[in-house]
This record gives sequence, C-alpha cells and structure tokens, in this order.
Amino acid sequence: MADGTRRTVVYLARHGQTALNESGVLRGLLDPPLNDAGRKQARRLGVVLGSRSPSIVIASPLRRAVQTAQPVAERAGLQVATDQCLVDRDYGPWAGVPLESVVGRWGSVDAAPGVEPRDTVRDRAVSGLTSIARRYPGETAVVVSHDAVNKEVLAAFDPGLGDPEKIPQENGCFNTLEWRDDQWLVLQVNELPAPP
Repeated sequence: MADGTRRTVVYLARHGQTALNESGVLRGLLDPPLNDAGRKQARRLGVVLGSRSPSIVIASPLRRAVQTAQPVAERAGLQVATDQCLVDRDYGPWAGVPLESVVGRWGSVDAAPGVEPRDTVRDRAVSGLTSIARRYPGETAVVVSHDAVNKEVLAAFDPGLGDPEKIPQENGCFNTLEWRDDQWLVLQVNELPAPP
C-alpha cells in the first residue's frame, strides 16, 4: 500500500445513558454523569473498542463522554484526552427544557433563539475529527461524543444517510469511520456492543 493510502480508522461513539436522556429534555452543555445503564454501556464499549488497539481515546469534555471513554482507555492502557470540538450542541437557554416544549413554541429546535446552529456543530466536529485522523495516520482512534454531533458528522461524511435527525445514534453505540486519501468513509452506523 502506498504511503498516501494509509487508512486511519476512527470509532465514533455516543456516550452512555444519563438520567437526562430518559427525561426527554435538551441536554447540550448540561453535565450529568452516567446512570447505571450508561455505566454498563460504557463497560461494553470498553470491552469491544478497547481491544482494537487504539492509539488515542478522545472525548468531548463533558462528564458523560469522558466517563464513557474511560473503560475504553483503561482496556487499551491509555489516558482519555478531551477535545472541545466534540462537545455537545449548545442549546443556550433551552438546555434542560423538554424538546416538545421548544418545538411547540418555535416550530423546531433550530428556530429557537440562542441555539448553536447545526452547521456550526458540523463544521467544528468535522474539523476536529479530521485533525485527529491526520495526527494518527494508519492508526486507530476512539472518539466519544454526542448524538447531535455524531449525526451531523455522519451526514456530512455520507450524504446518502439523509437527514441527520433521522440517523440513529443510540446511547452507547459506535460508528466506524475511515480516513483515506484525505476523504472520509462511513463503514458502519449505530453499532451496539453485545451484552456480556
């Protein structure tokens, strides 16, 4: 294989469940910890992704993402790094407010004042992931982020996936991405580690 075709594999995971995931409110920059179900999801990701010899495990700086990344890093003998590019979408004054209430008042989350625009989320996350892939050519990275971020990234890398809002991203899932020849490929979406 020529040097220019070295592939970097990025496993892009969504953090495990928190109490707010079950409540139906917009989470954004709120910083709850994982709940019991979320800790189990993180352990499963640790078993599956930690054994794939990642060179780096990097997470959004929010606690739920770091806690999800921790078992992966421990299994791989690494420390969790954080990257602000991976942080959840900023819902501004609507963080902690039920999604239905925001949509009922404004017609959509996107129309609510003070919400970070989707293209801003996409651009910072794509830039962050591309930077990670370029720093680790031919290696493997595990990245833990949030559904609003992951959906935008997946749609940007593979427009055939359609509307980002309709791309499934369950708590504790991972997506398999490949960086090769300065291009992204989406190989798998919304994989869930099997329970032990």
